[in-house]
Order: sequence, then structure tokens, then C-alpha cells
Amino acid sequence: MKNPWPLMLIAALSLGMGACNRAESPSEVNHDVAEAQKDASKDVAEEQREAQADNSVSSQDSREIRLAKAEGDHKVAIERCEALAGDAQKACKDQADADYEQAKSQAEMASTTPPAETTPPPGQ
Repeated sequence: MKNPWPLMLIAALSLGMGACNRAESPSEVNHDVAEAQKDASKDVAEEQREAQADNSVSSQDSREIRLAKAEGDHKVAIERCEALAGDAQKACKDQADADYEQAKSQAEMASTTPPAETTPPPGQ
């Protein structure tokens, strides 16, 4: 074998690809989930503070709060998926991504839908 580089390259790529969907240890997952939850709570609280600074919560503020919550939930879900391995991890992440996209769409719809008009009950 005169040129070992192709074989070494294949071996290196195989080792690198094998770690892609590797399950993390439970303690590592718990730590990462706790960090993601802390960051998510902080981001949502920051959006709520900004909205309340105006003394009125607009539909744009509400949208930003919903998006921050959706992002935080997504990050937490992805971290939880790290406890799984292989195809189960991929399926978990795909579901987390789908849930995130749905939450983003709902936040967008909620911000563009005008509030429902309330009519007083008859006789008032």
C-alpha cells in the first residue's frame, strides 16, 4: 500500500460520524437541560420586562414573548433529545423542530389576528 491517506481519511470520517448521534450521560443531559431552562426563563422574563416598560402590551410584544418561549422550549427539548442515541435522537430532534415551527407559526398568527370584539349581552 503506497498511499495510506485515503484509508486514513475514511477511518477519520467514520469515527467523526459515529459521534454525531451519540447519547450523552444522564448527568450531562440534566445539566444541559437545566442550563437551557434557565436561559429560556431569562429570555422570556426579559421580553416581558420590555413589554411592561411601555405600560401596555402590544400584539408585537405578545409575539416577542411567545417567540422567546418557543425558542426556549425548543432548546430544552433538543437538550432532552441528547439522552437518546441514533435514530431515536434524530426523531426526537425532528419532533422538537416541528413543534418549534408550529409554535412560531402560532405566535405569528396571534400577532396578526385582531382581538375579537366583545359585544355586551342583550339587555345591557
